[in-house]
Amino acid sequence: MSGNIRLLSDTLARAKSEDRAALIAYLPAGFPTVDGGIEAIKAVLDGGADIVEVGLPHSDPVLDGPVIQTADDIALRGGVRIADVMRTVREAHAATGKPVLVMTYWNPIDRYGVERFTAELAEAGGAGCILPDLPVQESAVWREHARKHELATVFVVAPSSRDARLAEITAAGSGFVYAASLMGVTGTRESVGAQAQDLVGRTRATAAGRGLPVCVGLGVSNAEQAAEVAGFADGVIVGSAFVKRLLDAGDQAAGIAAVRALAGELAEGVRKR
Repeated sequence: MSGNIRLLSDTLARAKSEDRAALIAYLPAGFPTVDGGIEAIKAVLDGGADIVEVGLPHSDPVLDGPVIQTADDIALRGGVRIADVMRTVREAHAATGKPVLVMTYWNPIDRYGVERFTAELAEAGGAGCILPDLPVQESAVWREHARKHELATVFVVAPSSRDARLAEITAAGSGFVYAASLMGVTGTRESVGAQAQDLVGRTRATAAGRGLPVCVGLGVSNAEQAAEVAGFADGVIVGSAFVKRLLDAGDQAAGIAAVRALAGELAEGVRKR
């Protein structure tokens, strides 16, 4: 069965045709429970997110700050498994028709088996994977299987990435490039910073022949920041702010309402670029 890389590309292209950035949300699978996480992701998509990243909880999340680490710990203690991640992808996509990616570190995929993982992700309706710790020069096996199953391979670039490195990543990646707005881990910030705009410009320059979209994450938490980033990026990625809304909610119903409302606010923000 084929994955949904085409749906991902079409969604980003449609946002561009509407003269706005796409809103990409992140929530980990299994948080606060598997069923609760699925409902939260549906709410975010229904609230206005164009695309969602489903996090695969990991015991050593090197890119993630304390908010997402807390959510991952809750999910892991609840016994979340890769099968639950696939179920989350399947149900979120089936309910909304929107692109759903998995964001994961490499070790769980390596242990599970690349062919098995890509085949199951495609069967679930997934659009691809974001792989923050997979070096592009070591990604050939993954990319071979991802292409076979029509899944996107999204690599992460940082302000420290040199132009030669950016060129290598944009040549190998597909779907979009995830541009980390600053050096450090995920989390909300007072400002996103000028580094992000410079990184987007340099990344686009290396991908000029392919037109690969560049989406910015790390630090965006409100409509004003979303509007700022939407002024220079193809997509705005928000994760910790959604997770924090769920962590701060008194119960599941309140959490669902809170993330739906935040998605609506951010969706308005990306339209005010």
